[in-house]
Amino acid sequence: MAVWEVDCYRRPLQDEAGNPLWELVVCEADSTFAWSAFCPQLQINAEWVVEQLRHLLSDRPPPQKICVFRPQTLNLLEPACIQLEIPLQPTRHTPRLKSYLQELASRYRKHPGYTRQPYEPVALDQPPPLPLDETLWGNQWQFAALPAGEIADAFTGRMIPILEMPKSLLPLNLGLASTVPVPGVVIEGGRQSLRLAQWLQETRPVALSYIPGSPDGLILEAGLVDRWVIATFEVPDVAASATEFEQRKIASRGLHFLLVQPDNSGVTYSGFWLLQAI
Repeated sequence: MAVWEVDCYRRPLQDEAGNPLWELVVCEADSTFAWSAFCPQLQINAEWVVEQLRHLLSDRPPPQKICVFRPQTLNLLEPACIQLEIPLQPTRHTPRLKSYLQELASRYRKHPGYTRQPYEPVALDQPPPLPLDETLWGNQWQFAALPAGEIADAFTGRMIPILEMPKSLLPLNLGLASTVPVPGVVIEGGRQSLRLAQWLQETRPVALSYIPGSPDGLILEAGLVDRWVIATFEVPDVAASATEFEQRKIASRGLHFLLVQPDNSGVTYSGFWLLQAI
């Protein structure tokens, strides 16, 4: 079954009466199929979205799921998908849709209702990062790296309570050489290890980023637009390791990992996530 990637948001366009236009865009993730419909802003609601999707479903089989990357679209699609009985997945990973939105943005300039307003088709407003709850934090953390060829064997088949290794992110499927160092962050959570791993899973980790500043910060990107401060530091050696972490992410095509463990024995892990900067 197909996977649909869907966006519904305001465009830099208006109708003949001067009303801002919203556009519903539907793409199939693994095909060239794409479809769209405009709606004046005053009329946009979940019922209109349902009507459009029902029209689309009249001559196409229902998708396995619908993926959305924009919070405003999520709010519209949640009640629509309940009515249509189609699973809805909020995710930043909608490459086919984002590529098509970029293509559409270039066409809007020729639209008679083009407003010339600043418009970034896939940009989202990002809130400031929130501090991690102190009750979740464990003993210590550190930057690390594993050869790309060892990652799958190191964690597959082990009794790890939370294991997120999407096939699309496996180093082999990304075309990485087995010797390429895949950077990561290892957190020793001590007694809080499993609780921390469970909280991380609920936030839906996307990527880790080093942000220089005063102090420097390690930021977790999660959900659609959520951001969390995993750690802050002002030690030059740690900043150097953070810089190396970002450099290695470039070499690994954005692939990196997050590992939560009770201690450094290497015997027990609480959670492991393969991540990729988007």
